Order: sequence, then structure tokens, then C-alpha cells
Amino acid sequence: MSAEAVGRHMPAVITLDDLAAMTAADTHGRRYETSPEGVLSVVPPPDSQHAVIATRLTLWFGLAGWPAEQLMQAAGVRIPGPDGDGGRIPDLTVWSRPQRDAVWLDVADLLLVVEILSRGSESIDQVAKVTEYAAAGIAQYWTVARDPAQTVTLYRLGTDGAYEETAKMPLAWLLQTAPRDHL
Repeated sequence: MSAEAVGRHMPAVITLDDLAAMTAADTHGRRYETSPEGVLSVVPPPDSQHAVIATRLTLWFGLAGWPAEQLMQAAGVRIPGPDGDGGRIPDLTVWSRPQRDAVWLDVADLLLVVEILSRGSESIDQVAKVTEYAAAGIAQYWTVARDPAQTVTLYRLGTDGAYEETAKMPLAWLLQTAPRDHL
């Protein structure tokens, strides 16, 4: 497709409805996200190791008694910004109560966002999303590295509105604890 043809098909401003339509139309499993400033990110589908990590964490919460209706993988989260809303799709979200049926959920009841680092998403997950999630007031943010230990870094929102690192440990160690020890 020529640059001119792309320009005719791309909207001047990409809305959350546009993102939902792009995701629904994509036959390759990509995720589409935008920052609150409107920066578009196209994320490739996760690989099997990524899926296993997300499943292990979901099961860990579930086996500890967390209601399934309050655990979501790949749920759309509306990230408010000064000039409009962005939309992110974290790998795992933990909620204080069940959410309404929607493509983009508000952050009001969001307790924790977990991002599993993948090739190509490290800078977004470790820089851009850290700032965005903190500004949105999300109490906790965890990242899981793809190193041999699958290192989990836990961040908690500080009184200054920025995340503070509270712990760093291999995923296997985290899974030997209880979720309530960290939330």
C-alpha cells in the first residue's frame, strides 16, 4: 500500500474505538495501544513462555482465593491524560471488584498491573508505562523479566505520585508467597 493510500485510511487522531476496531480486524493477534499523548504502539502476539508466565501468575492469585472475575489477562485499560485518554492492554490486571463488560476499563478499581517484558516492549513497559500507570493512580505495577530467573520487580505508588521499587525476586520465589503479602 502506498503512503498516500495509508494516509487516506488512517484517522488523524486514533481513538480508543479505533484501537478496538483495529484489534478486532487484525488476523495476526497483534495488540494496539496508545499513550495518553496519542503515540500508537503495535505489540506482536505473545509467545508461549509469555503465556505460561501470565497463566502461572493468574493461577497463583486464583489458588490463593482471588475471585476469577477480578483477574484479567489482556484487558483494555483506559489511561487518562491531559489531552485525552490512552489505552493500554496489560498482560495481567487485578481488580478490587468485578468490572462491567467493556473494551476499555477505567482504572478506579485497578489494584495491580503486571507486564511481562518481551523483546520489543521493554522500553515501553519499563519507561512509558511506568509514568502513565503512576499518573493514572494505579497502586501497584509489576514487571516480569525474561531472564533465566524470570525476575519480578514490584513497584508501589509513593506519596510523590511516582513508583518506588519495593522488591525484586525470581518468579519461583514470588509464587512461594501469598498474594496478600504483596497487595
